[in-house]
Amino acid sequence: MSELYDKIVNQRGSLERLVAKIPGFRGYQEGAARRQADTMIRDHVAGEVDELVRKFTRLEKRILDGGGLKYMSKTREVKSKMQAYRDRIKTAPPKWSGMFAQVKVTNEDLEKIYAFDEAQMRYVEDMAVKIEAIENAFKADVDIEDALYDLEDKAAEANEAFQMRDDVLLDLDRK
Repeated sequence: MSELYDKIVNQRGSLERLVAKIPGFRGYQEGAARRQADTMIRDHVAGEVDELVRKFTRLEKRILDGGGLKYMSKTREVKSKMQAYRDRIKTAPPKWSGMFAQVKVTNEDLEKIYAFDEAQMRYVEDMAVKIEAIENAFKADVDIEDALYDLEDKAAEANEAFQMRDDVLLDLDRK
C-alpha cells in the first residue's frame, strides 16, 4: 500500500500495550465487545487529542500575547489540523456493528486493527512531545517556526493514518 501503512503495521506492538493505555479496554476478541471497544478507543484518543488542542490553544495565546504575532497564521493552521484529526476520530461511525456478524475476522485482521489503534496512541504521544518542544523553544526565546511545522506535519500524518484505519475496517467488510 503506502509507506505510512507499512510503517504502522510494522511498528505494531502487543495487545497488552494497547490495553494498558486505554482504561477499561478489553479488546476486540469477542464479537459483542467489538463495537464497544472501537467506540472506547476512539473516545479515548479523541479525548487525549482534545486535551492537546486545549494545551496548544493556551500556548498559542502565550505566544501571540508575548509578541509572536508573526506565528499567528501558522498556529491557527496547526490548531486547525489537530482539531480536524480530533473531529474525524470523534465523529467516525463505529464500523464493527453489523460487519462482524457477517464477516469472519482472522487473528491477522485483528493484529492490523490493533496496529492502527496503537499507532493512534503513538500519534497522541508524539504530538504531546512536539507541543512541549514548541513551549520549550518559546520559553528559550528562539524561533518556533520549525517546531510548529513539525507539529502540523504530525497532526496531518495522524489524520491520514486514521483514514487508513477506516480503510482497513472497510476492507474487512468486502471479504
